[in-house]
Amino acid sequence: MKCQRCTRQATHHITEILGEDSIEQVHLCSSCADSYLKLPIASKPAPTKTSSPADGGPEAEEGPLVAKQCPSCGLRFVDYRNTSRLGCPQDYIEFREELVPLLESIHGEKCHIGKVPSRLEENQRLQSELAKLRKELAKAISSEKYEEAARLRDAIRQMEMA
Repeated sequence: MKCQRCTRQATHHITEILGEDSIEQVHLCSSCADSYLKLPIASKPAPTKTSSPADGGPEAEEGPLVAKQCPSCGLRFVDYRNTSRLGCPQDYIEFREELVPLLESIHGEKCHIGKVPSRLEENQRLQSELAKLRKELAKAISSEKYEEAARLRDAIRQMEMA
């Protein structure tokens, strides 16, 4: 995420609670954060780049996001931004447009990739080799090559035992 005052990488993410239902998030680099934090609260300037409602900027309390509400649990998007908790699985669908960029900025991806077992590649290779041998076995049996079929059968059994 970029600093809202300059083009450097944001390393400080400051959330200011302005009222009961209003918050402001500011994303700044180290040097901009130092100067921002030294200012009195009343004289803090707005970030130079306009923040989107999905970022929880000042516009988040205006317009459709205040009115946007989950039909299942009644959670408003503004309430989610203040608590960082969704109310039900339907919220992921209802607030999809706002959540996708937020999750992408946090995790770096739009979809969960998860961990891959270290032996997965080996198991996949083994399974494909077994499938190939079974096809050859069926072909050898259908063409009545029984010696070849017996050799393939033994190879399959040996691979399955390993």
